[in-house]
Amino acid sequence: MPGKAIVFVGRPSISNILGVSKMAKERTIYECTNCQAQFPAWMGKCTECGAWNTVEKASFGKAADSSAKDRAFGEKPLKMKEIVDEVKLFRTGINEFDRVVGGGIVPGSLLLIGGDPGIGKSTLVMQLCAGFLNCNRGKYVLYVSGEESLGQIKMRADRIGIKDDSMEFLTETNVEYVISILNKKKPAFAIIDSIQTMVTEDALGSAGSVSQVRATAAKLMGTAKRANVALLLIGHVTKEGAVAGPRTLEHLVDTVLYLEGDRYQTYRILRGVKNRFGSTNETGVFEMKEEGLVEVKDPSGIFLEERTEGITGSSVAVTIEGTRPLLVEVQALTSPTSFGYPKRTASGIDFNRLSLLIAVLTKRAHLNLSSQDVFVNVVGGFKVKEPAVDLAVCLAIASAFLDKSVGNQLAAIGEVGLSGEIRQVSFMDRRLQEASKLGFKKIAVPKITKNSLDVSDKGRLIVVRTILEAIEKILK
Repeated sequence: MPGKAIVFVGRPSISNILGVSKMAKERTIYECTNCQAQFPAWMGKCTECGAWNTVEKASFGKAADSSAKDRAFGEKPLKMKEIVDEVKLFRTGINEFDRVVGGGIVPGSLLLIGGDPGIGKSTLVMQLCAGFLNCNRGKYVLYVSGEESLGQIKMRADRIGIKDDSMEFLTETNVEYVISILNKKKPAFAIIDSIQTMVTEDALGSAGSVSQVRATAAKLMGTAKRANVALLLIGHVTKEGAVAGPRTLEHLVDTVLYLEGDRYQTYRILRGVKNRFGSTNETGVFEMKEEGLVEVKDPSGIFLEERTEGITGSSVAVTIEGTRPLLVEVQALTSPTSFGYPKRTASGIDFNRLSLLIAVLTKRAHLNLSSQDVFVNVVGGFKVKEPAVDLAVCLAIASAFLDKSVGNQLAAIGEVGLSGEIRQVSFMDRRLQEASKLGFKKIAVPKITKNSLDVSDKGRLIVVRTILEAIEKILK
């Protein structure tokens, strides 16, 4: 007996394409982890964003229906005057961390911290727990680990010096059980190490898959908001440096932090890329020592302490990270190219920006860099994104090419335009104060109105209008 034909009316849904009935408990689709585009079958390359090997199996239907269990029933709309907005921030005692997150941890917030393996994420988080307990007496902290045993966690806690009984540890990967403990214990601060190890029965796939990370993060977010628990999730990163899992993970959380640095160097930089409670421009600087990550109170002095006197190809830039001025050393090296096409290498600054500055030096400053390999590095593993370091980069390259030293007593501030002009930058007063505090006797700056500067700073300034004028005045 022939089967009945199925007739689609209008545009078929993804479930019709897959041949799954509406009564099915679970339906499977394939989703791109980069752009969240959905497909009825697996493919090696996403046709929407063009990324390779990002299409993974995901489920819908069952997980979406079961999420209703976690919703807060009985909620009603409130008027503005009925909302209690007196939120007391939890201080951690680590000033560098508190600055990055906006002054402290907001109760009921969801934070995500990522970083390369071995960079110090777990160490920093354990220190946060210790500082949290010292600054918030009577509060309770829960540390949930899905990667380490209790004995391994205790070894790290003993090394850092945690002896407070107000902190408890749990090794568990089932997110439903973790949520039950959170609802029962009601800690003020909780750690999930890591979100990629958590699993739920309401999603398909193994731990760390797209569907599991999305489902577990959504459940933990709902628990954090309802129970008013500050949750910190530790996340793995991909080889590109992004947090592993779907992009929706970063959209779910309130704050996204990245711990950066070279594992073979001692300095670590905590950077905020998303923050609903503060600026995303703030950075915290730490130094890895035997007892853990130690705050660097004076990062400018640290980055400049090993600078060699009288060396060529070196200059000092004054940059701003959030509200903090920092002085960093920019090093450059030029050498005749062995090939027809010169090589350009940038570490700590944008490669395209370096190419632009080299073109300006060649055209406007008459430096023949077309046959030179150019290498530029920001000392200490620091990454600078603002254009205020342009003048320092150009001076370092010119110093290396002409084999003349800029001098150890000079700092440079200014953006370089395509016409070779030196343009003004923001927060000039803060930059000048920081350079003066560290003992720099000369500061190269663009032409500035006199009213915008302190009288004490005017004797230190070398005013330059173009990059050619800067090279002629400084590299005589």
